[in-house]
Amino acid sequence: MSILLVLCPIIAIGAIIDAIAGGGGLITLSAYVAVGLPPQVALGNNKFAAAGGTTIACYRYIRNGQVDWKVGSIAILFSLAGSAVGSSLATRFADAYLHYLLIFLVPVIAAFIMLKPDFGQAKPMDDKLAIPLSAVAGLALGAYDGFFGPGTGMFLTIIFTSVIGLDLLRSCGTAKVVNLASNVAALATFVRFGSIDYAIAIPCAISAIIGGYIGSGLAIRGGVKVIKPVMLLVLGLLLLKVASSTFGLF
Repeated sequence: MSILLVLCPIIAIGAIIDAIAGGGGLITLSAYVAVGLPPQVALGNNKFAAAGGTTIACYRYIRNGQVDWKVGSIAILFSLAGSAVGSSLATRFADAYLHYLLIFLVPVIAAFIMLKPDFGQAKPMDDKLAIPLSAVAGLALGAYDGFFGPGTGMFLTIIFTSVIGLDLLRSCGTAKVVNLASNVAALATFVRFGSIDYAIAIPCAISAIIGGYIGSGLAIRGGVKVIKPVMLLVLGLLLLKVASSTFGLF
């Protein structure tokens, strides 16, 4: 019970952030590990709760017409393939080089978001370009998710906005649908191998559902004014995580 008193509020906060901009796993996974869950159980519980929070966020985005199904369906298919590739690479190669790349890329992405005045505004792209670019984005981010993971939803949102030309809110909704597909696929593996402590996972999932509902509502009502600062917060958290893992700063 004492573990749940610590975990549930943190999981709800992580789900709020995840529903708005993605990247909530940077908070939630760290919380599971901090209370002493073994790594595989922490990952399994994180996916179980995240699936609940992402499902309710998807429902709200879909109900409000904030999902581009052409872009999302193609990205889902290719992200599942990319995730398999990334998972395979993770068993063979260390992620140290990716850490160094992210230490460079994250500040660049943050500067791009802050300094580009029209970031998040819709710039419709012809389907002849949007569809193949969605496939490339899904494949690349699926591989990233399988190999490393943190911030995948946020990176999808940024690509859907800055490359494919969706407005920021619609990008968030579309990224959530892609995230849900990858979460469910990963969750099935954790369930199969018994890597979930349901006594902890179910209350945390309820907290994530509440957080997902609140976060998606804030994003839908606030749009760019809410999403952009949360996105910058997630980039900051990702940079701290990567720097900590690479240089042992914390």
